[in-house]
Amino acid sequence: LAVMSSAMVSLGIATGFDRRYGVLKRLGSTPLTRSGLLTAKTLYVLAIETIQLSVLIAVALLLGWRTGGCVPLAFLFLLIGTICFAGLGLLLAGTLRAEANLALANGLYLALLFLGGMAYPLTRLPSAVRSFAELLPAAALAESVRGALHSPMDVPVKSVVVLVVWAIVLPVLAAKLFRWEE
Repeated sequence: LAVMSSAMVSLGIATGFDRRYGVLKRLGSTPLTRSGLLTAKTLYVLAIETIQLSVLIAVALLLGWRTGGCVPLAFLFLLIGTICFAGLGLLLAGTLRAEANLALANGLYLALLFLGGMAYPLTRLPSAVRSFAELLPAAALAESVRGALHSPMDVPVKSVVVLVVWAIVLPVLAAKLFRWEE
């Protein structure tokens, strides 16, 4: 949830309104490239999420949380997921009007929350819906992290492949289609 809300919703909406109010147009007149801007914004979100996750893990450990899995592997999947969702948020921010971006980012968040196996188990979805949901980045991220925290041998390979593909495609599309102004 933290990855989707920080990387897709917060980053996407803030960038969309920066674009609307001309902040990005001014940045576009500097030597900063589109890919440089998108990389910097993604690194910013990674820094914020690192702080968030550090606090969450510290509190969880204080409350007695133990895992039989591999926390560094889970962090790797969270890193890939952040790149994926930052790419999605920046794709929306760089191609849509700010208001449309706001609505779509929040709508996607809710859809991915329910189809991503976070609020409702994928196993309880009808098989056709489950097959579709398993191809979404939210489900791939949730299943990969869940598997890594349980046991590295439990990580579904399909989920990792789906997550990596989205993490390549979305940032590339964002860099290619991003416009400095509305």
